Amino acid sequence: MPPPDLGSLWHALSAAGPLADRALWGAEASVTLGDLVGGSSLGGRLDELRGRSVLVATRDQITAALALIELDGIARRLVLGPPDLPLAQVPSVIATASVNSIVSDRASPDVGARHVDAFVTCNPRIAPAAADRRGRHRTEWILLTSGTTGPPKLVVHTLASLAGAITGGGTLARPAMWSTFYDIRRYGGLQIFLRALLGGGSLVLSSDQESTGAFLIRAADHGVTHISGTPSHWRRALMSPSARRLAPHYVRLSGEIADQAILDHLRAVYPAARIAHAFASTEAGVAFDVGDGLAGFPASLLTQPRADLEMKIEDGSLRIRSARAAARYLGSPGETLLDQDGFVDTEDMVERRGDRYYFVGRRGGIINVGGLKVHPEEVEAVINRHPQVRMSLVRSRRNPITGALVVADVVLHTEPDALTERLAALEHEILQLCRDALPPHKVPAALTFVPALAVAATGKLARHHA
Repeated sequence: MPPPDLGSLWHALSAAGPLADRALWGAEASVTLGDLVGGSSLGGRLDELRGRSVLVATRDQITAALALIELDGIARRLVLGPPDLPLAQVPSVIATASVNSIVSDRASPDVGARHVDAFVTCNPRIAPAAADRRGRHRTEWILLTSGTTGPPKLVVHTLASLAGAITGGGTLARPAMWSTFYDIRRYGGLQIFLRALLGGGSLVLSSDQESTGAFLIRAADHGVTHISGTPSHWRRALMSPSARRLAPHYVRLSGEIADQAILDHLRAVYPAARIAHAFASTEAGVAFDVGDGLAGFPASLLTQPRADLEMKIEDGSLRIRSARAAARYLGSPGETLLDQDGFVDTEDMVERRGDRYYFVGRRGGIINVGGLKVHPEEVEAVINRHPQVRMSLVRSRRNPITGALVVADVVLHTEPDALTERLAALEHEILQLCRDALPPHKVPAALTFVPALAVAATGKLARHHA
């Protein structure tokens, strides 16, 4: 079953509720959607971009959001340039996506854009403009994958596939004040952007220029009711006293494995909220969310009949066939997104325990210990159970005998310097927890207590495999 045709984004959000009552709240600027009725963020140059392949390359999320609203249905193709895209990769992205126009909030194009023949500045100070927003194109939305060392893959979506999980069954989410730690130029953030607007609500955008605490205060001041992020986002957020200023109705996790420890911690901090963890990927789209407070997902989801989505487990990997999936990779000869049966191999590995499946890690992230496989995320889930542990990162250390050993970096709730006399006992307790739950080859050979762990621009733990 194909996803419903929403027309253009401007048409869909106009139909979702009164525009004057809804806004995009950025760290430095805000815009009501009503401002766009008789104005434009593009300086009256919307028609110049009609039918073009446009790279949206802005520093701020609010200008990116405005460009997407104005250009869907107008541009032939929208390429969402994440803010951490290296300049060295810009020419490749431009060539692969046949970009001939750039929208930016900078005064001039970056290095690598010299062959693009139209450069349009986007500004949150909406200028009066008579804009013809009748959509004549089924615009392709191009998202860039993350987590690889080489050039990103370019994944082709449409508004219909991106909004399939939001508008499924013809019912839009009820109006809410949304926010997210994600950047909206990533799949997870884009989902929240669309959920907010298509549901008739407003959105508080995060900024990489402000601290986690400052963002939480700003979200609380705007009365955010629905908020999302990765488990790593939430672990960092819960370290801030400002997290308790929020009073959300709905807390959503996605992008990484949501282990029982983080779900329990969120439940303790936000007892009145519905807490759900969703499975989604840039290629496969949104598959499901789980709101029963438990890690993993019920095995019954695999057999539950749904008109627009089918799931199966093959060779330990979750595979998804869905109208919400991307159409293809752009400019990747010989690399197919769908298998011969139309499924996306997510490469997320699961194990069944009783009547439930649990995510154990990524196929490409395995540590090989003497020929035995270890998924770092599976070990982290055990370490994170200890009440003194805030978060952990399991990695490999080279070993001349086994090839690799499992080691772990651990962040405690309390600074290690304040627990000097307890560190040896804590290390013993954490390792014993691992010995009780895991086979010997998965138990860390060493623990290192660290003050913090690096989190990538995607909101996921920064992993480097030796």
